[in-house]
Amino acid sequence: QVQLVESGGGLVQAGGSLRLSCAASGPSFSSYAMRWFRQGPGKEREFVASISGNSGLTYYADSVKGRFTISRDNAKNEVYLQMNSLKPEDTAVYYCAANRVSAKPNWGGNDYWGQGTQVTVSS
Repeated sequence: QVQLVESGGGLVQAGGSLRLSCAASGPSFSSYAMRWFRQGPGKEREFVASISGNSGLTYYADSVKGRFTISRDNAKNEVYLQMNSLKPEDTAVYYCAANRVSAKPNWGGNDYWGQGTQVTVSS
């Protein structure tokens, strides 16, 4: 039902900023909870941030709290991840995921997934 395409990744120096976008296809985007995950080299996929589809409630991983901000524009069917004060440990492929159930970080149901966008932070 939903296809997701991430964009906005790139190479930045530590302390820099990037804004990731995730464009969703199909109707009823506002009803979907949207979550960002990332997978760094040699690491397992981890939750980054999320925003609910019904109230705009947001969640953040402790590692990014205060540096990253998630937002959405339902008119454009897009969700964003503003990343500031980037660190080398933020280097990863970033994925967006959508579901119609929950924005909670540990929700374990089935998501729709994008293909990911690479973020590389150099020291």
